[in-house]
Amino acid sequence: MRKMDALGLKLCGYQAKMFERSLEDCECGSRIFVRRFMNSEFAKRMDRDGFLYESLDVTDALKEIENQYGVSSYGTDKFSAEEMHWIGYIYRYWSYVTEKSSKQIYKMMKAEELKKLYSPYHTLDPMQAIERMTETVDFEKRKEAGDIERGVIVLRKVRRKWERKLQEGSSL
Repeated sequence: MRKMDALGLKLCGYQAKMFERSLEDCECGSRIFVRRFMNSEFAKRMDRDGFLYESLDVTDALKEIENQYGVSSYGTDKFSAEEMHWIGYIYRYWSYVTEKSSKQIYKMMKAEELKKLYSPYHTLDPMQAIERMTETVDFEKRKEAGDIERGVIVLRKVRRKWERKLQEGSSL
């Protein structure tokens, strides 16, 4: 995991504004917009560190996504501006610190799941919210997995914990 820095915070802010602005500029529902964005070529570029050297305002970015997928009025359910802002911010934060692609993060946690978590998590530090969400995802995977898979998941968690302690120089 990498630490959040000034570049990461700029990316988070940019994506949060884009998600919020999608409510005005895009005809499709919020879930559709988020799915399209998280799987877009634009998101792939954001996943790479050099993105901020591009000079695109939020409106141009939204047009680029619509050009990739086409204009759609599919889905009428629009989230609130606050929810969209937070969802955009948290997705980018999560992607940035874990160095996972937007697509990978979206597969772990869909927009409707994040919307449900807005009320309890939006006041938390983003890293704390992500840690709690990751625990939930791991829990769901464990419930679906068989005995052998559950054992493998537990062993991987124990190994990661030991590796972190060794890296930190903690006594075992």
